[in-house]
Amino acid sequence: MATKETCRSELRSAIRQLSDRGLNSAAKWAAEQLMGIEQDPMKQTPLQIRFQRGNSSIRLRNRAVTVADSSFTPSAGLSYITTPPQAEVEEVDGDVMSGDFYLLAKSYFDCKEYRRAAHVLRDQTNDKAVFLRCYSVYLAGEKRKEEEIIELEGPLGKSDAINKELVSLERELSKLRSNGSIDPFGLYMYGLVLKEKGNENLARTILVESVNSYPWNWSAWSELQTLCTSAESLKLLNLNNHWMKDFFLASAYQELRMHNEALSKYEYLMGTFTNSNYLLAQIAKAQYNLREFEQVEGMFEELLRNDPYRIDDMDMYSNVLYAKECSSALSYLAHRVFLTDKYRPETCCIIGNYYSLKGNHEKSVMYFSRALKLNKNYLSAWTLMGHEYVEMKNMSAAVYAYRRAVDIHQCDYRAWYGLGQAYEMMGMPLYALHYFKKSVFLQPNDSRLWIAMAQCYETEQLHMLEEAIKCYRRAASCDDKEAIALHRLAKLHGELGRTEEAAFYYKKDLERMDSEEREGPNMVEALMFLAQHCKQHKRFDEAEVYCTRLLDYTGSEKETAKSLLRGIRSARDVEHY
Repeated sequence: MATKETCRSELRSAIRQLSDRGLNSAAKWAAEQLMGIEQDPMKQTPLQIRFQRGNSSIRLRNRAVTVADSSFTPSAGLSYITTPPQAEVEEVDGDVMSGDFYLLAKSYFDCKEYRRAAHVLRDQTNDKAVFLRCYSVYLAGEKRKEEEIIELEGPLGKSDAINKELVSLERELSKLRSNGSIDPFGLYMYGLVLKEKGNENLARTILVESVNSYPWNWSAWSELQTLCTSAESLKLLNLNNHWMKDFFLASAYQELRMHNEALSKYEYLMGTFTNSNYLLAQIAKAQYNLREFEQVEGMFEELLRNDPYRIDDMDMYSNVLYAKECSSALSYLAHRVFLTDKYRPETCCIIGNYYSLKGNHEKSVMYFSRALKLNKNYLSAWTLMGHEYVEMKNMSAAVYAYRRAVDIHQCDYRAWYGLGQAYEMMGMPLYALHYFKKSVFLQPNDSRLWIAMAQCYETEQLHMLEEAIKCYRRAASCDDKEAIALHRLAKLHGELGRTEEAAFYYKKDLERMDSEEREGPNMVEALMFLAQHCKQHKRFDEAEVYCTRLLDYTGSEKETAKSLLRGIRSARDVEHY
């Protein structure tokens, strides 16, 4: 990892260059990381102290992270060289008029008048002008594509509309690359066009060239990440050894569901970018995927303290509050983001979660639909809307919503799981099993998915109890927080006449319930089975313990326990004589 001063200097320069070329998202990301680098306490101004006030345990824990932690970087197929020299901030133009043309075009670009910006730069040949012209043409094509989607299919429908500028852009950028007269930003534009056209292999190569030449463009890294669909493809990338690569690898690990590896990378980066809200949000995301909701809630609370008008990632915070059934906190969050920006897709999604928790599923669907009008590729909204339709027993609409989610991102296990649930409720266990298998392949450590598969195997149509037992075993080994797997394993073994195995799982389930101080019918069932099992095997002392515990309950189980105790005493008397 480079020194803090080196990172700070590089980011300051990169922000100016990225902003000057209209790459606003990348410039915003770079600026957030710049402010995330902890200042020397002796040099800090009061304003910097107020901005960098994060003091959570995750931040403090990572202050001592050293360069040695960078061992998490994969070695296969990667070259390690010194940090590439940074590109010049400004290019030397032949005359002042070229700069004036660029200033006019950039003004049009900032006003979203992309055709006018491209027209102004039609005769300009320097690299910066060529990039802005191509980028303007691309965005104009994207704008027209969105208009056609709305005109032809409506905001929620599928459409065959395409960006009609891609062909001409590919032809021009390919020629520039062949002539060797293309800069890293032009390579990023070329890679983006190739990706949109479906030429993923060449796009991957071009984007690697771009980030190796100019590693501070986060937009290029993000596009490259979407083309790395497996750990193998990630290892094959020939990336230079630059600190930006650590951000990329951490994000790629996150998308590939390698959450522990992602956490290790992010915690390593926290050693330099101690106050980065981006890193804190990504760590919270990894913990969310590991279902560590208590930690995640604290991280999001800190994010809102540091950045009270933040909306990015707050939809995930709303999911945590929904899962924990924190109605008042979710209501406060929904009100807060609504006042900040009510026309953000994330805002609509948060409000949709709030109404879902309140049981108002129709209004929830309305807000998820509104989110999709604002961003038709908003994955969470499609998945959550599918969940709402399942609650409303509208299975055809639920299946449609889940399929749209899968079309957007085939690695979203929640959408596959939702499809399985929908088909299971429609009484089609074979179809349900197919989709549950897809979801469990993507998220093999989620006990809920294994339990869903097991329940499919248990249905009357399939009745494959041995397969169900295998699935419940996997669920039990995946930290089954709902405590379903152990009970079902005991029950199934009991039904199959395997009393020793049933007793083993009932005992484990009982130990877990005792440790969690849980009561209920499962405990009564476990105590009853174990009391009878121990009595049959003449383990009278153990049976007596279970029977004594049953005496604390009212109803038939208490009478059964008394009867068992009498039987135990009689059996002991017989043995004594």
